[in-house]
Amino acid sequence: MRRIAQLFKEALSGEEHEYTSGSIRRAIVLLSIPMILEMVMESFFALVDTFFVARVSADALATVGITESIITLVYALAIGISTAPVAMISRFIGQKDPDQAARAAKQAIYLALGVSLLLGIPGVVFAPEILQLMGGSEGVIRDGVNYTRIMFGSNLVIMLLFLLNGIFRGAGRWRLRRLRS
Repeated sequence: MRRIAQLFKEALSGEEHEYTSGSIRRAIVLLSIPMILEMVMESFFALVDTFFVARVSADALATVGITESIITLVYALAIGISTAPVAMISRFIGQKDPDQAARAAKQAIYLALGVSLLLGIPGVVFAPEILQLMGGSEGVIRDGVNYTRIMFGSNLVIMLLFLLNGIFRGAGRWRLRRLRS
């Protein structure tokens, strides 16, 4: 238990680490701890949101539940889109080639922008139909269409959240990412 606490302390210290030498197992653990904590915090954020939305109305809670079940696909795409750039950026940083790492990051951001537009435009236009297809009642559709449009219209923020966090993680700059969020 003490060793785990030490790894957490080291991973979150903000100090730069040389991951290209030494134990690969230790490097994986140090790189994964911030990511795990990030996902735990995001899950907690969703739980708190649900708690407060439930106090508004049952239709509001249903709208959030239906919309979030679809937006989960955006999360999955964002995580998928961020995987390759993280691997490439960490490889280029390990090779001491920051220009190539920056180029990979820039291309990933353009890709996220394109995918976000492909998801956002139909999501905004067809929000009532999406809510209906997902089983929303008339009240849910009437009251929730604006929320669904906002969520789809702002999906670039979700994409960039995962992508930029991954880019900073891939560059070994987790603390910098944390300070900027």
